[in-house]
Amino acid sequence: MITELGHFALILAFLVAIVQTIVPLIGAQKRWQGWMAVAEPAAGAQFALTAVAFGALMWAFVVSDFSLRLVWLNSHSMKPMLYKISGTWGNHEGSMLLWVLIVTLFGAMAAWFGGGLPPTLRARVLAVQGAIGVAFFAFIIFTSNPFLRLDTPPFDGQDLNPLLQDPGLAFHPPFLYLGYVGLSMAFSFAVAALIEGRVDAAWGRWVRPWTLAAWVFLTIGIALGSWWAYYELGWGGFWFWDPVENASFMPWLLAAALLHSAIVVEKREALKSWTILLAILAFGFSLIGTFIVRSGLLTSVHAFANDPERGVWILLIMAFFMGGALMLFSLRAGAMEAKGVFGLVSRESALVVNNLLLAVSCFVVFVGTMWPLVAEMFFDRKLSVGPPFFNAAFTPFMVALGLILPIGAVLPWKRARLLRAMKPFRYVFVLAIAVGGLAFAMQTGRSLIGPIGMFLGAWLVMGVIVELAQRTGRGGDRLGRLMRLPRADWGKAVAHAGLGVTMAGVAGLTAWTVDDIRVAQIGQPWEVGSYELTLNDVQEVRGPNYVSTMGFLTLAQDGRQIAELRPEKRFYPVAQMPTTEAAIDYDLKRDVYVVIGDQQNSGGWTIRTYIKPMTNWIWVGSALMALGGLLSLTDRRFRVAAGAARRGPEPVPAE
Repeated sequence: MITELGHFALILAFLVAIVQTIVPLIGAQKRWQGWMAVAEPAAGAQFALTAVAFGALMWAFVVSDFSLRLVWLNSHSMKPMLYKISGTWGNHEGSMLLWVLIVTLFGAMAAWFGGGLPPTLRARVLAVQGAIGVAFFAFIIFTSNPFLRLDTPPFDGQDLNPLLQDPGLAFHPPFLYLGYVGLSMAFSFAVAALIEGRVDAAWGRWVRPWTLAAWVFLTIGIALGSWWAYYELGWGGFWFWDPVENASFMPWLLAAALLHSAIVVEKREALKSWTILLAILAFGFSLIGTFIVRSGLLTSVHAFANDPERGVWILLIMAFFMGGALMLFSLRAGAMEAKGVFGLVSRESALVVNNLLLAVSCFVVFVGTMWPLVAEMFFDRKLSVGPPFFNAAFTPFMVALGLILPIGAVLPWKRARLLRAMKPFRYVFVLAIAVGGLAFAMQTGRSLIGPIGMFLGAWLVMGVIVELAQRTGRGGDRLGRLMRLPRADWGKAVAHAGLGVTMAGVAGLTAWTVDDIRVAQIGQPWEVGSYELTLNDVQEVRGPNYVSTMGFLTLAQDGRQIAELRPEKRFYPVAQMPTTEAAIDYDLKRDVYVVIGDQQNSGGWTIRTYIKPMTNWIWVGSALMALGGLLSLTDRRFRVAAGAARRGPEPVPAE
């Protein structure tokens, strides 16, 4: 009964989305207040109905209702409760329902908190958001229905993919989808502005919090996925340039560019066309990511490898929204005349360079991700584009971004003097060079990756300190002025420092990892770097739905035991699938990472050990970037009705 109720609610939400798309759009064009007012209750009703449908599906997973085909394929009665719940979105159909739930959530939030928007703009934004809902409701109902029943319900299910039975993967998709789908609001604002033919400072202020929220969620989701890959897959890396990893990274880069571009629109009413284009492309790359994950055309360790027919549906959705928005952009671009002019050296120019670096780096990732598919389709050649290409092509843009970020953040608007702006940074630059030089002198090899990363990390973090010091002025109550800075300024500082910490962590891990593989005998110690490890025992341990071969090791340094490590090889009988569970001794300076393999004929066990310097700096930096975004999101000007006091007359559509 609950399942049927959920199915019925899903169909009703689809019908409400159609109403939300058509009626407010006509009302905004005709200036009919009653028709425009339909958008707000429709958005709330659409979210409520979708939440009922999603709740019904989750209930089916919780109670192990194997009469539902989706539950039978992705759950098991012996599975822990956390993974029964996460099984709701650990598959194609359920994850698409989560996708639509978040689309309707953002639409409802725009209806509830968009009181400061002009009525016509609000109606059009909600209508475009409703249209996105219509497309994906149709996709779910007609191609990916999660509520299909089985004629003869089995006694038990086929279990969830064991790789997904992990806390990191339980929370990674919801955060990632909040980011992916959150960019739909920026898209809706962009298309609504194109329809009205008007983009101004108030529009920039309205669109920024939605983009910022999406970027924060994307940051958290990407960091959780990277952390999961690091400790769960047993290979010791944090990023492999996998197509699905790139699918989330590309919108993140464009969302970061959009955030900085919207600042220029808000402060100077410049870069209007570019900002609109970025808003379209950011959501477009979210749709491209959806295609990559669900089409089955590109292989990945964590893709939903479904039949290509569903990929065709997503391509049609992408072509409709991206093609329509870009066509509208080409027609309206002339109406987006920029008011603010600025010199070659100015904060606006620095933000333009920032945007170009982020956009080009996104294009590099896109080409590397899609080229194997293009080569196979048009040249009948099977190619593999791996980390060497991405590292060589992508890294220079990030190095350039790190170099200009501190100085660009303090340049005055409109016109600046470069030498004058750089003067406070001269000592910081020397210190950052010294940090990089010290890293180069202390390393055993002659790689430049580590020293350059240390230099950039120090340059960005100390640059943030200089920027904050400049904001407090000279003399008097400098500490008081520092504490009274707007939260948006604090957020920018924390996020930029987080980028520096992440860059240093990535460089340190990449350049200075120590790797050791051997057949270890029980009771015989061996050395890796400055550490001594001993395999004390190997036992078979039973979990709730798996059997584990667990090693018991001690980790010592300078004759003192510092940790006990228990790496595992698990086997899930229902799914007939093994997984590797690495044992990690975490530390801010380094991780000691141990993986156990198979038993050898000699009686020993294959043990792989990594010493990974500065790994946790990556997660700390990611957390700081997300925290910076959250601090900016709580700034007062984002909590009040954006631009309500400056609204002025109703906009008139451009002819």
